[in-house]
Amino acid sequence: MKLHICNKLFMTASALSCLFMVSCSKDFLKEKPVSEQTAETYYATAQGFEDLVRSCYALLRDIHQQRDLVYTGTDIFASSKWNEVDKPGASGDAFDTYDIRLNSGQGVLSTHWQTLYQEISRANTAIDQAPKVGEISDDLRKKRVAEAKFLRALSFFYAVQHWGDIPMPLTPTTSANKAVVREPSANVYTQIINDLLECETNLPTATDQPDYGRVTKGAAQFLLSKVYLTRGWNFNNALGGSNDDFNKALQYADKVIAAYPLVADYTKLWPQHSENPTDQPWTAESSVAAIDKRGVIFSVQYSKDKTLNGTGNNLHSIFGGEVESIPGALARTPDYNRLQGKHITTTAMYRLFDPQLDTRYQWNFVDALIALKDVASFTPRPGASSISFEEGDTVIVFQPWNEPALTAADRGMDVEGGTKKYAVINTDEFASRTDVGAYKAEWPLMFKFWQPGIPYGDGDGTADEPIFRVAEAYLIAAEAIVKGTTGNGALGGAEVYYNKVLDRALGVNGGADPHRAADPGNPTSLATVSYRATSSNINIEMILDERARELMGEYGRWFDLKRTKTLLDRVKNYNPWGKKAGEQFNEKDYLRPIPQSEIDLSSPAIGQNPS
Repeated sequence: MKLHICNKLFMTASALSCLFMVSCSKDFLKEKPVSEQTAETYYATAQGFEDLVRSCYALLRDIHQQRDLVYTGTDIFASSKWNEVDKPGASGDAFDTYDIRLNSGQGVLSTHWQTLYQEISRANTAIDQAPKVGEISDDLRKKRVAEAKFLRALSFFYAVQHWGDIPMPLTPTTSANKAVVREPSANVYTQIINDLLECETNLPTATDQPDYGRVTKGAAQFLLSKVYLTRGWNFNNALGGSNDDFNKALQYADKVIAAYPLVADYTKLWPQHSENPTDQPWTAESSVAAIDKRGVIFSVQYSKDKTLNGTGNNLHSIFGGEVESIPGALARTPDYNRLQGKHITTTAMYRLFDPQLDTRYQWNFVDALIALKDVASFTPRPGASSISFEEGDTVIVFQPWNEPALTAADRGMDVEGGTKKYAVINTDEFASRTDVGAYKAEWPLMFKFWQPGIPYGDGDGTADEPIFRVAEAYLIAAEAIVKGTTGNGALGGAEVYYNKVLDRALGVNGGADPHRAADPGNPTSLATVSYRATSSNINIEMILDERARELMGEYGRWFDLKRTKTLLDRVKNYNPWGKKAGEQFNEKDYLRPIPQSEIDLSSPAIGQNPS
């Protein structure tokens, strides 16, 4: 049974009022209260309390769809095209360049702050109301409080990573109060851990949780592993961390690994689809039904019922590619849907994969675009002969970075001397071709989350969004061992945990030696280096590369770079806009500006982070 949540909180007494039919009698004009039930009295009922806890889950959608804060301005995603970097006056996006526009007035920061604290407020209300609820068992009461405390802990964890010292309300707000106190980060981490330890005790296992989507013991253990790992790095000596945190991160990662399988086929974790839209056997519903959820520990829930789905999951439509302009796809169609270029994969990300051995490369990227209808006459470039396409013909091929087309004979008719009817685009040309005309697609579609059969332009995907997966627990364990645990984990050394994830991704090539670009940030270099781990070569950079490959497009890349204090180096080396940012991108950018709207509302005004 799946947990059904709606995207509204039942906060007003009017929404809770009962409606009664009345007859025309002498009592008709008498003033009688229809209902004296208030929000507080409703929450004191079993049904009201259940609705309150469910409403806490709904906000997870809004929190995790504010993706500019975790994708943009990292080593693997940008929000602006690379061919614009060197244009006169080009400024890109503030979250890519970390310039003066990334300030306290940024609406994304304000929205995210408000959404996180709305979630914290709802959770606090549920925790406060729990003792007042009759009609439920003490065991169920403890479970629901644990769910609320988990969601509060998760929100605090996101907030403290973004802003450092933050307000930490632990009780409901019942009256206007402009006094706001920023709690030291170390205290916030202590509170998060205390809440999660209680959650671990009171939450059921996944097997004992009848409502799929509710928080489980495994989710609490996973989050504990990540919180301990983050505190262990002890950002700016402000988190109260120590080396023992890495031991605890490893212990909790091992608990998760023992309880959840590493699903054998990486591709089965996502909505199923064919990359050829003219031969698509999957529907929107069947593609989601085929997902193997066993390796997912916690996810944001969506539904095929639009009354429960909020704005829907838009992961299938935000990674760009401009397929509408390719021959045969000029008509707007759900076959490729509208792929908005909100988050553009950097060339470095492609170059972190072995395209031939790593199944994640083939699953994540569409390397050939197909004509969706017949095209009787098409001129591939000025002065070239006209050609035609039939539905199903290949129109564009994106070459793997390690197999570039180096001769004219290997190129398409879109370039001088090219002979192939379809365009051939090399990785160093992604997002920068200015001469491809109607072939324009610029970079491969990122198809990891693709859900076929959704009406054109509709962001209402119905696949759940995984937030915690067991594969990440393996990488948490590897990082904890490298950073300073006093011994190996249950499976062995850091390289054992790392290679478990890698070999799953290699599929039938498990045990092989995959190679990535030796210099991912240089799109023309073909030098390679192995990314199989050994006890002597595994390090944090290697683990971050594997996190990028395994968790690409999943929530949290900025947090990974912030935690490991690698944000500056990796963005400047791998993100073209980061290279342009120069000295204005510096240590201050490890903390986000406190939203000005929150400063203005507080009295005395809460302090701002360094700028």
